[in-house]
Amino acid sequence: MATSRICSIPDCGKPMHARGWCSTHYWLWRMHGDPLGGATRWGEPERYLREQVLSYTSDDCLIWPFARSHGYAIITRNRRNIAVSRLVCEDEHGPPPTPRHQAAHSCGKGHLGCITRGHLRWATRAENMADCLEHGTRPRGERHGRSKLTEDDVRNIRRLKGALVQRDIAELFGISQTAVGQIHRRAKWSWLP
Repeated sequence: MATSRICSIPDCGKPMHARGWCSTHYWLWRMHGDPLGGATRWGEPERYLREQVLSYTSDDCLIWPFARSHGYAIITRNRRNIAVSRLVCEDEHGPPPTPRHQAAHSCGKGHLGCITRGHLRWATRAENMADCLEHGTRPRGERHGRSKLTEDDVRNIRRLKGALVQRDIAELFGISQTAVGQIHRRAKWSWLP
């Protein structure tokens, strides 16, 4: 007899959705960082932004205690989610040079909810991505969750060029022949020496 999996929160009793919680508790965790977190009182994030964030002068990271999207602080205005870092950067440095400019974090902790005004500046997407690489927050290579190869595997694949045909190399490492060709041409893993 199969046992039904239920939410791990005591006295909940709803079917499990993800991470051991029902869909409600999972959603609360995603929005508030706590499966038992509740709705924020109306106006509380705006008040916090106005009174705490914009007057914060320390160089330490100030972490947003409210809703986040992929770790980045967000605030809802007119039923639209807006990045708090963008609002803070605009307050600190004025409007962005172009609508495509992004608020970039010098601390590398924007994905953890940092909204310290001294850590923000306007940057192009390319500059922001370069910052991610510098801070080690952009998953690439073996740090990427879907990577099948390690850096040593890639180096070995490069060494085997000419010694084996691509089909055999692909079979050896459990990847496609196309991927082997991309590694040989440095279309993939090009940053790896």
